[in-house]
Amino acid sequence: MTASSTNDHSNKWRIVDIVVASIIAVASGVIFWGWDIVCAAPLTVLEAVTPGFEGLVNGFWLFGGPLAAIIVRKPGAALYAETLAAFLELTLGNQWGVGGSLIVGICQGLFAELAFLIFRYAKWNLGTTVLSGMLAGVGCALYYWLTNPAWGAIRVLWYLGTSIVSGAIIAGLIVWAVCRALAATGVLDRFESGRAEARV
Repeated sequence: MTASSTNDHSNKWRIVDIVVASIIAVASGVIFWGWDIVCAAPLTVLEAVTPGFEGLVNGFWLFGGPLAAIIVRKPGAALYAETLAAFLELTLGNQWGVGGSLIVGICQGLFAELAFLIFRYAKWNLGTTVLSGMLAGVGCALYYWLTNPAWGAIRVLWYLGTSIVSGAIIAGLIVWAVCRALAATGVLDRFESGRAEARV
């Protein structure tokens, strides 16, 4: 049986699902805030390569939703975690304000959620996790495109492409690896994600 074969899957949220999704969101929000502090240098360097290339670092703001979703495996988990993480990031204070923290976080969460919704919350595997990260990158890029009307087509395309790549790697591949590593320790035994790992 594989991780996507889920006879025991239920879309009903439990208290433990809410608690763990919230813990993931809080931890993600703190990491987002920390990345806000140190991101100026890599953003500047990548933007100097070509405008829009700075999207390569966006994955560090995209992983909260996919991580919560692939662990708790409940509808709305990606949106909930990414939104709560963004709210905490905003509350801690940064240079982006409401738009660049909370609103973009909601966009990222909505798009990350789409990957699992497309498969009717029945596929919880590497492919859907990577797709979730990629779509979170799309949500991020769309927000910044719409809020920066002066951007030219080339910059928009570069930003979209690099955001998708960053999302696929950091919020997709790495998130999947983290989930499997956690499951292997037994800490996710109360979740389908942990039981699926044990059956692989």
